[in-house]
Order: sequence, then structure tokens, then C-alpha cells
Amino acid sequence: MSDDKELYKGYREPCLAIMKRFGITVWSEVRAHTSRGQFEGLVLPRSETSDADHLVLKLISGYNMGIRYDTIESLEKTGYREAHYKIPEKAFPTDPSKPRVKLLGTGGTIASRLDYRTGAVIPAFSPGELYGSVPELADICNLDTDKLFGVFSENMGPEQYLTLAENVGAAIAKGYDGVVIGHGTDTMHHTAAALSFMVQNPPVPVIMVGSQRSSDRPSSDAAQNLLSATWAAAHGPIAEVMVCMFGPTSDRYNLLHRGTRVRKMHSSYRSTFRTLGDIPLAMVECGKVEPLKKDYAPRRDDRNVTIQAFFEERVTLLYYYPNMHPDLLESMIDLGYKGIIIAGTGLGHVNRKIYPALEHAKRAGVQVYMTLQTLWGFVQMHVYETGREILELGVVPLANMLPEVGYIKLGWALGVHPNDPEAAKQLMMTSVAGEMTSREPHDGYLIFQGGIPEVKDFLERVWQ
Repeated sequence: MSDDKELYKGYREPCLAIMKRFGITVWSEVRAHTSRGQFEGLVLPRSETSDADHLVLKLISGYNMGIRYDTIESLEKTGYREAHYKIPEKAFPTDPSKPRVKLLGTGGTIASRLDYRTGAVIPAFSPGELYGSVPELADICNLDTDKLFGVFSENMGPEQYLTLAENVGAAIAKGYDGVVIGHGTDTMHHTAAALSFMVQNPPVPVIMVGSQRSSDRPSSDAAQNLLSATWAAAHGPIAEVMVCMFGPTSDRYNLLHRGTRVRKMHSSYRSTFRTLGDIPLAMVECGKVEPLKKDYAPRRDDRNVTIQAFFEERVTLLYYYPNMHPDLLESMIDLGYKGIIIAGTGLGHVNRKIYPALEHAKRAGVQVYMTLQTLWGFVQMHVYETGREILELGVVPLANMLPEVGYIKLGWALGVHPNDPEAAKQLMMTSVAGEMTSREPHDGYLIFQGGIPEVKDFLERVWQ
């Protein structure tokens, strides 16, 4: 029974019968003749939680596909090749003439492999293994690596933010020319915002990078993202906290986004990150960093940086919706929350039903701030009667700060000033790292609506 488990890992009836009939085990290279055509590939183990009806092949292209058992006419074994997905760590070669970069690993898809026991992508590559996977890194810099965490980005939080900020400060103090942080993409913009506030006025680039597709996929963006981020950290002129990810859907270039104005906007596109209410800081292409904006913090030769690694966890972000009831806010107040960010509609509105809860928050000393769920544009609470009423209830507008950036900044501001609410409020209303701007550029809001004639004509001219 144990041998069968090894030979047919994860497979059970009816697929198991098909495999035994044709003498096929996992890691067999096969030519599958089916009612839907012929396919060639490597038979992979099945996840313990997957269905029993499909044989899984890794095709020659590198992609996986499932073949339903009742479409299989015959299986021809052409070889045997057990796959090895672990990349061994390699000592990074040093060159005194090259800059020094510190790579801090946290986990995420850029440092991942496929776990065939569960079928899940798991954080498994150490930063040293990243060099084993992308040896071109040695052409860019001298890279030192520290694996701080091995978690998916949804498990990142204040504890990790503080540790990251302190490690970035330590790397700067030790003379590194840049810092790269490998991070899962789902909450990368939250961590980028946290570091933008906790690591102030850095003399060198601090660049967060991830990938949308795991390293064992042919379409993975991991290598290009990592190379571009490392180049910008080692040689780039911009000394800010930034996110480096694909620019277009193609492999042409990467973009550097300011850490307080960036957001993940698509669940699976490689070009998922974009700057909102502004334009990206720079392009990274073919070993060159080309600034797109003039108002960036330049690289400096000193080692001066202000680390303010503080965070008050009793803050929350509420996304307003029609018919929201006041008990949501009341529960936050009763639970001892110190601050609330509201993502309001339009110019910054909520219904009158929750006014009593806002009044209660004001009396209880709970700070309440307004951002916009439109993401683009400014809070304008003097335009309509509703906005003016909300202002009178003590709600403070936050210009064009993104909702999640407001949440991160509020936790940080209350952490910096735990016993001085007024100082925390003044900090919230002051732009620290570009989270609020005086205006949005004319091309800071561009959304192409597919299907309409003018967009179709434009895309036909420029799409590559």
C-alpha cells in the first residue's frame, strides 16, 4: 500500500484504474491519446484535496493541464523523469567594483514553488536560492540576503512592518547602496505604505518587489521583476520607498511606483500595480532607470535616515455602503478602537443613519477620517450638505490619500503619538511621503473602456 501511494501519489479511482491499465505512474513522461486530441507531458502527483477525475500533465510548454479520465483513449509511456523544483542555494560572487545591495526576504510568489502535496504555491525559496535561480543578479551588484519571514502577504502585519523597518535602517547604517524586499503582491502596497512612513528620508532606494506568477511557470515575472528592482536599488537615482513590478503586460519594462500612491489593481495580470492619482516615478528598462517625474527624493551619499517603527493596532478601515448601520461604528468604539478610516462615496459621504455613531466617536475621542472609495480624486466635504454635516461631527478629510494608505498611516501616527491625539491628528493632515498631493496630473487618471470605437482604434495603433 505504501509503495502504491508513492507510485500513484494523490490519485484514486477512477483515474487510478486508467493509470494501472496502461502502466503509468507519477513522473512518467507520456503521450496521451484522448477524444480531444493528443497531449504530451509529465504525469504530476495530485493534490490530496483535488478531485479524482483528472490526470494532471505538465506539458512541454511548462504549463499544467488536467485530462478527464473518460476522455483518455490510451496512454503511451515515453520516459521517466522525476521533477525537482528546489533550486540549491549558491554563494553569491563578489566584485569590489560593484554596489552592495541587501535583499530582505519575506515570502510571497517571487520566492515560491509549487507544492504538489497540496497543489498550493508556497513560499519555499530562500533569498540565496533566488540567486541560484537568477544568476544575472551577480552582474548587477554584490548581494547579501537575509530571510526575515516566510509568509504569504496576507499574513504580513504590524509585527512584520516594524521588523522590516528596523532591518532597512540597519542595512542603510551598514553602508548598503540599496535595499530590495521580496514580498507577496496581495498586500505589498500596504507594506510599501508602512515603510514609507516608518523609514523616512532614506539616502538610498528601498524597493519592494514580487511576482504574480510563481517561478516554475514559463510566464513567470519573478526574474525580470527581481532584476529590475535590484538594478534600481544598486544604480537608480531615486531614494524613496518604491514598488517595482511589470509596466505593460509584455516583458518590455518595469515601473517604479511611489510607496504611498500604488495599488494592486488586477488579481492575475503581471502588470497589476499602478500609480493612482499621479504617474509612476520611473521606468526600468535594459539596465537603465529613467525618471518620469522630477519631484523625487534623490540618492545621497550620507547614511542618515529616520526610523519610526511604531504602529497602533486598534485602528480600522470601514468601506461605506448604502444602508450601513451605526452598530458597526458603535462596536469599534466599544471595543476600544482609537481610530477609524472611512472609504466614503462620491466626494466623501455616508448616510445620516450613522451620524449618531460619528457623534459618539467624537465624544469618545476616537479619531475618524474620510477617504474615497473612488480611489481617484479628492475628498471635498464642503460641496454638499451631507459633507458639511459630517465635518461638523468631527470627521477629518484626507485629500486624495488612498483608503488603505490612510489606514496604515493612522496606525503609524497613533503609534508615534500614543498619548497625544492632537499631534497624531496633525501628522495625519501633513503629507509625509507623497500620500497627499496638491493636485492630480491630467494623465493621473486614465482608464480605457474596452469595446468602444475610439479605444479600439487607439489599441490597434499602439498594442504590442
